[in-house]
Amino acid sequence: MANQPIFILPEGTERYSKKDALRMNITAGKVLANIVRTTLGPKGMDKMLTDSMGDITVTNDGATIMQEMDISQPAARMLVEIAKKQEQTVGDGTTSVVVIAGELLNKAQELLEDGISTSVVVKGYRNATAKALEILKNVAIDANDKETLKKVAITALSGKGSNYAKDKLADIIVEATLRIEEDGVSDIDNINIQRISGDSVEDSFLAEGVVMDKAPLSKNMPKDLKNAKIAIMKYPIELKEINTDTKIDITSPEQFELFLNNEEEMIKGLVDKIVDSGANALFCQKGIDDLAEHYLKKAGIMAFKRVKKSDIERISKATGAKLVTDIEDLTEDKLGSAGHVHVDKIFDHELTFIEECENPKASSIVLRGSTRYVTEQIARALDDALGVVAATIKEGKVLIGGGACEIDLVKQLREYGESVSGREQLAILKYAEALEVIPRTLIENAGLDTINLIADLKAAHEESRFIGINVFTGKLSDMKEEGVIEPLRVKIHALQSAGEAAEMILRIDDMIAAKNALTSTGPDESGNDDSGMPPMPGMGGMPPMM
Repeated sequence: MANQPIFILPEGTERYSKKDALRMNITAGKVLANIVRTTLGPKGMDKMLTDSMGDITVTNDGATIMQEMDISQPAARMLVEIAKKQEQTVGDGTTSVVVIAGELLNKAQELLEDGISTSVVVKGYRNATAKALEILKNVAIDANDKETLKKVAITALSGKGSNYAKDKLADIIVEATLRIEEDGVSDIDNINIQRISGDSVEDSFLAEGVVMDKAPLSKNMPKDLKNAKIAIMKYPIELKEINTDTKIDITSPEQFELFLNNEEEMIKGLVDKIVDSGANALFCQKGIDDLAEHYLKKAGIMAFKRVKKSDIERISKATGAKLVTDIEDLTEDKLGSAGHVHVDKIFDHELTFIEECENPKASSIVLRGSTRYVTEQIARALDDALGVVAATIKEGKVLIGGGACEIDLVKQLREYGESVSGREQLAILKYAEALEVIPRTLIENAGLDTINLIADLKAAHEESRFIGINVFTGKLSDMKEEGVIEPLRVKIHALQSAGEAAEMILRIDDMIAAKNALTSTGPDESGNDDSGMPPMPGMGGMPPMM
């Protein structure tokens, strides 16, 4: 009995320990980074993604690519989550954070193969990240004027399918973001992008207020209101359904007629309350029944039902209207105002415009494009650009782009690394080397000579830290003069997230995957087991991690 094995895990459980687990996770991170790496920069390429329903997405937006991919490898999924958090927090830099994390893992693997312990690598990376953030804050430039914000927007739009119209789009983005600014903060959720296929991107425009992809309930309702008094409600203008357990005894036609008349009077009473408030435009988040529609139309009220919550919030921000949840509370002081509410048809879409508001804190961009795929791709680019402009307004600091700030970081981190004693120095120097991946990738994606340009870039930084690579001319130039700038907040968050992701993955020395031994009979021809899940080492849409 002394030599009998003891089993503590269920039969069929997969376990990968120490070097196997580490190698598998590092490889997963590198594979994911290599997939999105070719999309980085103004010359980055697009990816075509097709889902199980056959819907096609064409994009070079890192966050979208990773969201659409069916990734099952745990370490790779961790990188996807970090990219999502980057998108949610600062609006851009999702590709950069994954590419940097992948390169940090690649350099860490070289150190581990040379016999450096994981704890030393992690400590070195942590110190290098802290030093890198300190350097970035020191080299950041103040950005508090409209022209700088436009340059930030143009940089964010570059290479995302909108190059030929980026000047006009940048103007729209800056104007929209400044319009909704409150106390130095621009909440881009208050900016709605309405995509309309047909015509070209140059026909896009910024509306003066809110644009809603909805028409009034009836064609006979007003479609053009001046000096509109706007009510927004989360209360149904209809009778509540009778409980199924309720029993109504009607024994004569007169009683039935009386019952119907009572219903009609109740609906009319609800509409009268709206009329008495002085509202002539109603935006209801709930339903409005046909009888109520009749009385609203008769009263000359422009009414909309089942309006999206996000649209209701923007209308409130733009017009000052207060959301009413009980019709008894609808009074004149709860109404908002707009100089002009009208319905307009653009291409084959009927849109409602709420314009000429006194101090609107919500805005809408009407985005045009030749096809649905074009408008979807440019809408994603606009979303990123809005995020970085909002981040710049909040932070007030920018960095020089075009690979310039990364080369500057490499130079200063190497100086810092050489001042550190012990093996930790090797990890800091590898961290610095890893940051070269951004300018290197920009050059590679532009089809230029990587080795010579990187060497020239490093030499040029002895004279000026503003020198970067112009991927359109293939030459070095002053990125500050070229107007290629990025928000400090985006770069700082990307380095923090990439460092944390690399550290998290490097600290994993055991992977345990539970399986249902009673139902799983092993992989089938497609590589999936009976549960429909791929084996843990693999990654959906990617080569196996073995």
